Amino acid sequence: MTTSRRDFLHASAAGFGSALGLGLVPHELAFDAPAIPRAQAPMRILVLGGTRFLGVAQVNYALARGHVVTLFNRGRTNTHLFPEVEKLVGDRNDDLTALAGRQWDVVIDNSASVPRWVRQSAGMLRNAANQYIYVSSLSVIADNSIIGSDESIEVAELDDPTVEEITGQTYGGMKALSERMAQAAFGDRATVVRPGLIVGPMDNSDRFTYWPVRIARGGEVMAPGEPTDHVQIVDVRDLGSWMIHLAERRHMGVYNATGPEAPLTMAEMLYGIRAATSANVSFTWVNADFLQEHEVRPWGHMPTWIPPREGMEGFSRVDCSKAIREGLTFRPLADTARDTILWWDSLPEERRAQPRAGLPAEREAEVLAAWHAANG
Repeated sequence: MTTSRRDFLHASAAGFGSALGLGLVPHELAFDAPAIPRAQAPMRILVLGGTRFLGVAQVNYALARGHVVTLFNRGRTNTHLFPEVEKLVGDRNDDLTALAGRQWDVVIDNSASVPRWVRQSAGMLRNAANQYIYVSSLSVIADNSIIGSDESIEVAELDDPTVEEITGQTYGGMKALSERMAQAAFGDRATVVRPGLIVGPMDNSDRFTYWPVRIARGGEVMAPGEPTDHVQIVDVRDLGSWMIHLAERRHMGVYNATGPEAPLTMAEMLYGIRAATSANVSFTWVNADFLQEHEVRPWGHMPTWIPPREGMEGFSRVDCSKAIREGLTFRPLADTARDTILWWDSLPEERRAQPRAGLPAEREAEVLAAWHAANG
């Protein structure tokens, strides 16, 4: 029996949450490129969401390109962001009236995990926009034992397609059904983007942030599994800007969207992060069996890492070549690590005292001591 991506993450990362991005990041940190050229043909873009993590990256880049952006959300999160942008207030669950009678060139749907929400918004907007970009997830993959899964892979199915409770067992199927809702409404004008682990400034899940912060602290760092275990991540700014280019070029279809372009191992990721710091660091590799014995969970305690076994051999080896052919690029890992540390250091002390993923320092020391005692 294969294990679904979302089932595994739910079971192994309980208590750390899956919400993406609740904080703020200065614009100059969110986009530190020397210059962003203006688009030749400015578009009208409606973003459903837009004030958290990926949405902030998309809106920042779209505005820099000269596009006219409208946000639709409940008006509760980061309301001070983007004062120059039109903001429509409503609720995906039961109030879309603010969208009625309007026209846009493209809709970007960041905020829907419930299929009914997508059915309602895409159905309402099918004649109000030329393209509907739905942000799905690689959690739709039904079988993570397959290495090199592309966009044609079988996706998860819900036992009850009316379910609206998001759990580890339903999330992947709900995202897959949401994809179909967008495609049913917009047909060949629908674009589905399936990100994996999105990282960088403003990621309040701390799932990648743990590693730059931990490595910057220096000392002996516990590294999980084998150095050759694979990892896949994408900087939120790279993903956000690429999605705006998808809209500009009117690229439709389904895209797996994670990175980097070349395979990345756990060792390469950790050493790449170390390149962004001046800390005196050593890595001690502790195998998966020992970590399991000492109740150190993959993904939660040891973020970004899943041992490639027991149906998860292909979890971090998804084929993203289609997105790369369509222009998805990746900044250097050291840049992502540096900017993540800068963002983390800008947070209030009480927030930094309560990381939402990773292993507490005292627990890491205990497990390392046990490992050294067992291995001489």
